[in-house]
Amino acid sequence: MATNTREEPRSPRASVVSSEADAKMVVATSREDCQKLKDLVCQQDATTMLVVTSSSKQDPHEVAPATMHPLVAAAACRGNREELNFLLNREGPQEHPIPVSTACSHHGGGSQIFRNQVAAYSCADLEQGTNEVSLLNGVTVEGDTALHLVAANGDGEDFLKCADLIHTKNKVVLLSMEDKAGLLLSTQNNKGDTPLHCAARAGKTKMVSHLIGLSKDNNIVEELLRKENNSKETALHEAVRIGNNDIVKVLLEADPRLACFPEKGSSALYLAILQEEESIAQTLYDKSEGILSYWGPDGQNALHAAVLRSTEMVKKLLDWNQKLTSQGDCNGSTPLHFTSSRSRLNITWVIHTILWIRVPFPASLGAQEVRRLLEANPAALYQPDKCGLYPIHIAASVGNKMLVAKFIRYCPSSAGLRDSIGRTFLHVAVEKSRRNIVSFASRTRSLAWILNMQDNDGNTALHLAAQAGSLRMFCSLFVNPQVHINIINKKVQTPLDIARCRIPPGMHSEQSSEAKIHLILKQTGGRYGGHRWDHFGGKYIQREVESKELEKVKDSTQALCIGSVLIATVAFGATFALPGGYKADDHTNGGTPTLAGRYAFDAFIMANTIAFICSSIATVGFMYSGTSMVDLKTRKVYLGTAVFFMYSSVTSLAAAFALGVYMVLVPVAHKTAVAVVVTSPLVVIFTNIEIWLKMLFMHELCAVESE
Repeated sequence: MATNTREEPRSPRASVVSSEADAKMVVATSREDCQKLKDLVCQQDATTMLVVTSSSKQDPHEVAPATMHPLVAAAACRGNREELNFLLNREGPQEHPIPVSTACSHHGGGSQIFRNQVAAYSCADLEQGTNEVSLLNGVTVEGDTALHLVAANGDGEDFLKCADLIHTKNKVVLLSMEDKAGLLLSTQNNKGDTPLHCAARAGKTKMVSHLIGLSKDNNIVEELLRKENNSKETALHEAVRIGNNDIVKVLLEADPRLACFPEKGSSALYLAILQEEESIAQTLYDKSEGILSYWGPDGQNALHAAVLRSTEMVKKLLDWNQKLTSQGDCNGSTPLHFTSSRSRLNITWVIHTILWIRVPFPASLGAQEVRRLLEANPAALYQPDKCGLYPIHIAASVGNKMLVAKFIRYCPSSAGLRDSIGRTFLHVAVEKSRRNIVSFASRTRSLAWILNMQDNDGNTALHLAAQAGSLRMFCSLFVNPQVHINIINKKVQTPLDIARCRIPPGMHSEQSSEAKIHLILKQTGGRYGGHRWDHFGGKYIQREVESKELEKVKDSTQALCIGSVLIATVAFGATFALPGGYKADDHTNGGTPTLAGRYAFDAFIMANTIAFICSSIATVGFMYSGTSMVDLKTRKVYLGTAVFFMYSSVTSLAAAFALGVYMVLVPVAHKTAVAVVVTSPLVVIFTNIEIWLKMLFMHELCAVESE
């Protein structure tokens, strides 16, 4: 924004302005300058300023390109040389229009439809002064010239002749205007595409060769082939994207160094590997004699793309350029980081497992790629990214146990590598809940030296497992005698402290993982850290506000009360719809149960009665626990009692069902009756499935400790 200050001469018309005031002329040439100008006007006296604004910095003498004539566009898209020849041979506006029939026959445009079209446009064209120059310079809404349209729509003999005609006419016009910069062959549209881009994108091999031949006549071969569009891509990229190896060969034969461009941005080789065009990648390397660009977006190289595609290109790229293994992207990730980020489980492994197909397949995704990368550059295993993560950390975070084992087997010291916050791969595995990695590390004797390593906060893997509340990961670490359970972190906390903090205040289940972890540590010699108990309690065991406790009671009551009412209803109905039916009235003791007196019947009645009584007690307990008139402490007691009786009613009802079916079927289907009795306890087992599983973990833990 330019400002010019000068003293204005005194004038009668300027009497409203003080003679001592300076007139200021402010010129804004951009949107930012306009805003500054507005602020200046608001702050100062606007009568002392002359404001001049400009919407852009474009040259005012620059003329926008003309819109392409519809007849030229139609003829170019159809590849009709005769129509183009007639239109381009007109020598500007004439005083007397040429008869349509004479002109068409003289120039070869003999089609009746074309004659009608020329007649329809001729008057308007003469009024607007349409001539050969404006026809050649006309563009579509996308900025395409006539040569763009011809190049994109065909490569037959007619289209090649059309390209020749347009190029020849264009050269003649430029010579007459002494302008060498307006050659249509290298003109770019709104997207930056030249006619060569359009021909390559459309897969027109002959047209690509023809345009290259025309560029040779003008000595602009390299300039044309290396010209980039707005996406920083050459015509070679377009050929690679559509997978046309023939066009790739034509382009590289004309310019063997074309694969080196663009100098900054995604290379054609990266694009070929990303699209798994191995033959094109080989062509790029062979035709360029090994002098080509390997770069991709965001600082990646072709090897980053190859390791994710699991192709043979990894081996070829390592043969071509081993320096690719140490190059990191914008995040510092090397190709080995990319390979490590791949999970082991894939659909091939699932199919082999389910169908038991006994054919060889890779033990893990990327196993061969990893071996080749390590053989080419073992130091890549010790190269971190910008977050300080090594490849072994990445493999552990995705749960790739096979790859972690391979890294440790190849370089045992890599197991102790730490990231920027001091974590080993075991810390990362615990934080990401990768139980297979945690189990592998705890069971591998050679890794005992990393089990008690602490991160920057002083936490071991056992601290993090207690923090995560995962009983399985905790048990995997706890069973190893090399794991110390009383290590103190920088907050003076042991794993027992963390486990105690993880138990939710207020109402909670004693069978929760957090409660079990705390119980295990407490009963096996775990010690608290260096806090006073009163300070510890005030700092870590903060009671939830009463409103949240009331919400817990309310939600639990609503969910459980439905179940207890249903059980009571079923038990009540079963009492008056006994298995085996009733005796007829004309018999002795008519109306009594037919199966009365049997042991199974008596057991059925008792089980059904207990189910009804327990469910009724549970229903009453839920009613009291959901009543707002009762104080919170009493409501908790009612809720706990009701839950106990409801589980008891489920057990009794399952027993009543098994006994009732047994009584009815045993005389006629003994095996079926036994099968029903055996499977009925599954209801009880499922009701307490969490308790059974955790008891199993505890049993395994005790067995390992006894060994």
